[in-house]
Amino acid sequence: MPDVIPVVDLADASAASAVDDACSRIGFFQIAGHGVPDDVIAGLLDAMDRFFALPEERKRAVVPPSMAINRGWSPVGKESLAYSLGVEAPPDLFEAFNTGHEVDYTDPVHAAHRDGFFAPNLWPELAGFREAFVTYFDEVAALAHRLTRVVAAGLGMPETFFVDKTDHSPDVLRVNWYQRADGSVPVLPGQQRMGAHTDYGVLTILLADRVPGLEIVAPGGDWVGVQPEPGCFLVNLGDLLAQWTNDRWRSTLHRVVPPTGEGECLRRSAAFFHEANSDALVEVLPTCVTADRPARYEPVLAGDHLLAKLRGSRELERSTAVSTLGERANVV
Repeated sequence: MPDVIPVVDLADASAASAVDDACSRIGFFQIAGHGVPDDVIAGLLDAMDRFFALPEERKRAVVPPSMAINRGWSPVGKESLAYSLGVEAPPDLFEAFNTGHEVDYTDPVHAAHRDGFFAPNLWPELAGFREAFVTYFDEVAALAHRLTRVVAAGLGMPETFFVDKTDHSPDVLRVNWYQRADGSVPVLPGQQRMGAHTDYGVLTILLADRVPGLEIVAPGGDWVGVQPEPGCFLVNLGDLLAQWTNDRWRSTLHRVVPPTGEGECLRRSAAFFHEANSDALVEVLPTCVTADRPARYEPVLAGDHLLAKLRGSRELERSTAVSTLGERANVV
């Protein structure tokens, strides 16, 4: 793996400054000392393996009623992530399964968004599957909130800055399955396993197989491959954090490319997307504005931004969300 992806130990006293350095230069880093138990990770991977091995008709039982509901199974070719940047592209070569928080409709925020951000999860009839996913989701959600305290400190803000902006965050855990089997259809020109995109919200915590495929745009402008170090999660920033930081920190363009050669090739990943509350107003932070760097973004409601992004990738409409790519747009 290139040296451009630093490892940050969350147990280290210098974690906040290390995150600031990584996010200012790259927008991607790795975390050690994260505290997520190995058996929780193993349980999720086992549940993934068993679900994606099911016959298609059983997976179709947990397809959402519409692509506007970010839950359940998404078959191969149903999405195109490049649309979230307003770029038309062939369908992506992955299948996925999406879950959110286990909802509590006595909570007024959950109740108000029961047909969207807090739609009920769709669970397959598969022994231990729900328990494995909920356990992993809760562990990584706690890690995300821990990480935002480090993020806030790295930005020179109070550690609690994000607490009331993410206490009803419509987080999503998306597990991705990229499989090329013997007899798979040829890849179309310009087609990716997952098209070039930036993530939408605050930050993403990624568990990934150490298998080639994930690429990011490095500071020099070239696509470079990324694989996590053993025992580490990859973390990247979303567009909202780039807007909050006035582009002091980068929302890094990334993609998953098809494998080279021939024959079977499997890659798995689990992306936990940590969002901001739908009613959180995202305004450029005072610590990220100077006389030479005035605010570049108008305030935006986090929920409006997220909906515009999801309409692009999931409903194949050109997204109207504000782009944070700037000069990087020409590499999409």
